[in-house]
Parts: sequence; structure tokens; C-alpha cells
Amino acid sequence: MAALPRQPGAPSVGSCGTMPRVSVLATLGWDDGWAEAFTLHRAAGLEPGRVAIPHRGAYDVLTGDGEIRARLPSRARRDVDSLTELPVVGDWVALEPAESAAPTIRAVLPRRTKFSRRAAHEPGSDVAREQVVAANVDILFIVAALTDVNVRLLERYLTLAWESGARPVLLLTKADLVPDAGAVAASVAELGVPVHPMSVRSGLGLDEVRSYLRPGVTTALLGPSGVGKSTLVNTLAGEDRLATGEIGAGGSGRHTTTRRELIVLPEGGIVVDNPGMRELHLWVADDGLEETFEDIAALEAQCRFSDCRHESEPGCAVQAALADGRLSPERWRSYRELRDELAELNERLVRGERSRARRRRPDAEDS
Repeated sequence: MAALPRQPGAPSVGSCGTMPRVSVLATLGWDDGWAEAFTLHRAAGLEPGRVAIPHRGAYDVLTGDGEIRARLPSRARRDVDSLTELPVVGDWVALEPAESAAPTIRAVLPRRTKFSRRAAHEPGSDVAREQVVAANVDILFIVAALTDVNVRLLERYLTLAWESGARPVLLLTKADLVPDAGAVAASVAELGVPVHPMSVRSGLGLDEVRSYLRPGVTTALLGPSGVGKSTLVNTLAGEDRLATGEIGAGGSGRHTTTRRELIVLPEGGIVVDNPGMRELHLWVADDGLEETFEDIAALEAQCRFSDCRHESEPGCAVQAALADGRLSPERWRSYRELRDELAELNERLVRGERSRARRRRPDAEDS
């Protein structure tokens, strides 16, 4: 098979050196399952690659032969049923080699996991759209600063993380800036996921983070701006791969990451850095909500009546837990807010589908 050429001017995303092609693909997360999914594409003469950085109309892709700049045909953008089918960071794609031009992305392999959120509202539009942030991630590091822990926001991240199919882990950065990092970390124990206080400056928690980083395992960093995601990536990579902002006296950082990027770490493991999210609206995440609030789901199952509204009904296990302190009012309020947001989203999606169905229906007078 023809080697995929490196395109002039493509930025350096990762170096594969002289390692065998199969070994290089394995460091990118390639395994027997992906090889089987690629069978028909390989028979058609296509080559596998993994999306590292998306650009406007082009993608930096890591392959068994190194890093290349690939293009997506305009027709492919027009023919997809949904923008979510277009390649995103972490996707495995099928590439058609070219001798004198950029290789062409011909297909995106089915995703094992995907972290999605509801796309930002577009003025003049009542349509709810999904935005896929990253694909084929095994472990999602949800990053927050110990100087400003917002448990309610973390619950929102966890709801989408569980729905994605990846395993969520909570990293609490800037532990050197708070007097009792352990006590603050304990305050989020009810979230039910691994929690690691850490500080890049002091090295606290770095070994715990590295324990998740194994060859072929893909992790991603998600969280608000200024919590130290890019600083952590640079530390793990052993070099300043990503620009970082100065940290203020109060521990707040300045947002600098402007694009999503997949980076292969020198000691094994893959990490996706993401820009800080100013908005995190839920996408369809019913299972994720139940996983995040597993304690509340268990209480609801104990209510005397299956249709209990958890208000004044007799035998309500939720109200009993609120009364004796086993369930905090703040957590119960957060659960209801997210549940109602998902219900509103589902109603909007149903209305949108009905509207599309009416537009597809032949006019009665013309039938």
C-alpha cells in the first residue's frame, strides 16, 4: 500500500519515528476491534488514521506512517444527515492516499464513546442540536480548581460523562493554593467517582494521574477555563506543547486553549485537551443522569408508589432522606433541575422531528 505522505506545512502533532506501523497504530489506540471494523475499508485500499486536530476544511490525522493533513470533500459535508457524523477529535477515519495531494477522508468508523453537549443556541433558531466534543475516549478527566469547587457544575459534567460511555475521574487542581485540600476534596465524595487533589507546581497527585495513562488508552480533559488543563498536559508531555495563561493571585487562570487537540504522550497514553467550556447544556443523557445521581435513583425505587412525585405522598423515600439528612436539599434541587432540563430537551427534539416529518409529507392536494 502506498504510504500516506506528510503534507508540506502541516503542524507537528506527533512523531512516530521508525517504529513498525502496527506498533505505531497501537500507541494511538488501535486494536483488534478497530481492525475488524476497518476490514471493508482496507479491502477498498484505504488506510486508517486518527483525528488529532480539526481545522476549517482540513484535519491533522495521525497514521501508522506519521502525521498528515487530510481533507474532507465538500460533498461529504453536504450528504451527511447530521453534523455529528463529521469527524471530531479522537475519531478513527478511513483515508484514501494521494500521491500529490492531501489524502481524503472517506469514512468515519463507528464511535465506541462520544462526549456530547447541546450546541450553543443560535439566534433565530429553536432547533436543538448535538455537538460531539470528542470521540473514542476511555477516561474523562473532569478538571476543577480547588480554589473554586462548584459541585452543581461537576454534577452537570458527570451526567454527560457517564452518558458518553467513558469512565469519569475528577481532578481537583491548584491544591497548593488552599489550606486543606483533603477537606475540600471530601466535600465532593457524594459524587461517587475517583477524586484526586493535585498540584502541578508541587507534584501532588501527578503519580495518580499517570496511573491512568497507559499505551493505547485515550483520556480527555474537560472543565472550565483557567483550571490548569493545558498546564497539566504540558507536564505530562514533558514539554510546552500548549500555550498557558498566567495565574492570578487568587489562583484563577486565563483561558488560552482555542482548539481541541489529541496528543500522544512520550511514556504512553493519549490525552485530548479541550478549550474551557463557557456553556455546558445537557444533551440526551437519561442514563447519565441516573448514574450521576445513583443515590437518588435508589431512593426513588424505595417509594411506596411507583408514580410518586416526591412531594407530600405517604411512604416517599426521597422526602424521608431529606428529612433525616441522608440527602441534601442542594443535591435534590440539582437533580430536579437537570431532570427538567432533559425533559425540555426531549420535548423540543420531539417537536423538531414532527416538524421535519410534516415537511417530508407529500402535500395532500398533490397526492
